[in-house]
Amino acid sequence: MITCIAVDDEPMALEVIGRYCSKSDLVDLKAVFREPVKAVEYLGLEKVDLVFLDINMPDLSGMQLLQTLSPRPMVIFTTAYSHYAVESYTLHAVDYLLKPITFERFLAAVNKAVASVAVALGEPPALFIKSGPQTYQVRVRDILFLEKEGNYITVHLADRDILVRENMVDVFDLVPAADFVRVHKSFVVAIRHITTIEVHQVTVAGVKIPIGSTYREALRSRLGLDKLL
Repeated sequence: MITCIAVDDEPMALEVIGRYCSKSDLVDLKAVFREPVKAVEYLGLEKVDLVFLDINMPDLSGMQLLQTLSPRPMVIFTTAYSHYAVESYTLHAVDYLLKPITFERFLAAVNKAVASVAVALGEPPALFIKSGPQTYQVRVRDILFLEKEGNYITVHLADRDILVRENMVDVFDLVPAADFVRVHKSFVVAIRHITTIEVHQVTVAGVKIPIGSTYREALRSRLGLDKLL
């Protein structure tokens, strides 16, 4: 579990973050602040792993606040304005949540923060995947491939499948892009588990998965292959 605080001048926004944190075993919310200066004072005295940080605030914007901190904790920016996204990533934010924030999107962002901590500590990264009323802890290395089925994605592991209500366009909010590659409009596969590659298919754990024509060149480039046999 990682420690965090939330900074936002809107009480309702803080209530949402607080409620989501209470539903997750990933984060321990230590404090919330409506005044950014108070948050800076707190961070000067207390160490936390992560800050949920609104961008538009009076006196001190979230981005200005972050630039005052040394060392800097991990940050997930929260805002109602999408045009700040690019700037937020130049400040090495873990993620960028656009309001209104859904719990699934919150969980995906926190997963990224937890994975960053795990990598820094040399631990195998794990994800927490929400399926209906349950949330499962899954090691990234145990995921074989993901398959789109209607409005759901099935996460295939060696010993079980987990059904998630998610769109394929947002699949890399669910799993880290560094470890997975999309090979078809309905399939994303774990690079580590690919055993063979053919012109029209890859094999993962004995399962033949088609390669879509629009994804072939990107797959070739990603894997450093001169050509697909």
